[in-house]
Amino acid sequence: MANHKSALKRIRSNEAKRLTNRYQHKTTRNAIKRLRGMEVAKEAQEFLPSVVSMIDKLAKKNVIHSNKAANLKSSLTKHVASL
Repeated sequence: MANHKSALKRIRSNEAKRLTNRYQHKTTRNAIKRLRGMEVAKEAQEFLPSVVSMIDKLAKKNVIHSNKAANLKSSLTKHVASL
């Protein structure tokens, strides 16, 4: 157990950040699955920018690696273009 007040605060804040990151990561994964499942090109093109924005936010906060974010955005853009 932590012996300092600052360590206790760090534990609390880490848990809060973990839950926030987990929620945002799961939401983004669901959006990616939804985009990959779309078959209408117009819908997919309208939805793509919001998914790319979500991916960028995760990469900015180091929830996912920046290279993974780039790979995801690339593959999703190719998918939408192929519709």
